[in-house]
Amino acid sequence: MIVRFMIVLAAAVLPTAAMAGNDKGITLQECIETGLQNNFSIRIMRNLEQQAINNATRGNAGQLPTVGLNATYAGSYQNSGYTYPDGSRTTANALNNNVQTGVDMSWTLFDGFNIRANYNRLKELQIMGELDMRLTLEDFVASAASEYYHLIRQQVRLSNLRKTVALSRERVRIVEESYRLGASSGLDYQQARVDYNADTSQYLAQVELVKKSIITLNKLLALPDVERKTVPADTAIYPNKYLDRDMLERNTMRANTMLLKAVSSRNVSGLELKRIQSRNYPYLRLNAGYGYRQYWYTDGHYDRSNQWGPSVGASMGFTLFDGGNRKREQANARLHVENSRLQQEQLENSLHADLAGLWLAYENNLNLWDIEKSNLQVARSNFEVAMERYRLSELSGIALREAQLSLLTSEERLSTVEYSIKICEISLLLLSGDILTSEL
Repeated sequence: MIVRFMIVLAAAVLPTAAMAGNDKGITLQECIETGLQNNFSIRIMRNLEQQAINNATRGNAGQLPTVGLNATYAGSYQNSGYTYPDGSRTTANALNNNVQTGVDMSWTLFDGFNIRANYNRLKELQIMGELDMRLTLEDFVASAASEYYHLIRQQVRLSNLRKTVALSRERVRIVEESYRLGASSGLDYQQARVDYNADTSQYLAQVELVKKSIITLNKLLALPDVERKTVPADTAIYPNKYLDRDMLERNTMRANTMLLKAVSSRNVSGLELKRIQSRNYPYLRLNAGYGYRQYWYTDGHYDRSNQWGPSVGASMGFTLFDGGNRKREQANARLHVENSRLQQEQLENSLHADLAGLWLAYENNLNLWDIEKSNLQVARSNFEVAMERYRLSELSGIALREAQLSLLTSEERLSTVEYSIKICEISLLLLSGDILTSEL
């Protein structure tokens, strides 16, 4: 239901989202809505889900009769010889023709519960198809959100480097004027130029990273023009520090898509065992028809005969011995059921471990976030003081450079921590099965 609602919602708001993306920058919600319509993996999985729905029918399971219309014509030319008790013989060349037409029905009434097990298996496979679709949607939303925030992080870093280049340019200007007045040495001027060039080079490399991130996001959204300039509407990352671990753990054990698939796979294994065990029982089939037959003879007591009317029959059978294959298949099916149970328990254990690891990283990065925000304030204040002293020729260029790099490093660490918290948040919501209904 959630999957279908999101797809319908995307179709309804997509034109508005595209316009908003062009004018003001694209939001994460608009990215997701666009991807729900365009992403190739989602479109492929949508078709596979429909195939599973199409297959889950009573007719495909064998619960319904089969009805067919047939018509045949046959002719034979036979040279026949007859010997009578008195020893006389006769021969005849006979040309015989016949036409048959009718409607036939075949219906398996009982086959050891194989039909019922097969129908339930098809319905379970339909559920697995829906879960595969949900898993594809969850993976897409997680990937789109991660890449969206990665682009924001790269743009924040680009902005920081742009400010660094501007500060280095200002330093070059100051030291150049001081050098012309004879208040500083040529070495200070050359070092300022070297630092400015290094910052410019780093800035240009960051421009490339931003463009690559834009291409990756456009590819994920399956946009025709992957080089289109996609600008996020958000300019900063705002981590959610109010996640509830107990709720996440309950939801993970209840709604994790991989776990639901494991449960469904276990059910399919049980139904497959029942299907194989149905061979321990006899089968009963009903056959019925209504037809018309006509024969032409060139030699015989009569020239023509015809028949028409209904026919009804039933057949029953039981396999007494099949070389031990039935016993072998049932033993293997039981082992498969056991493996399905073990795989489910293994997945549950893995989910507990993944949740614990992600929560540990989430809490640790939240603590680092508070520290890095405080560090950034100190680094900015320190640089402002250093820059003022540098303008007054009370501080060396090397000391100013250290303060500048300290500021850049502090900004980078804060950006990294914020992005890490957001990735942990996305991963936790993906693990708990809440990513399609939560606001990222």
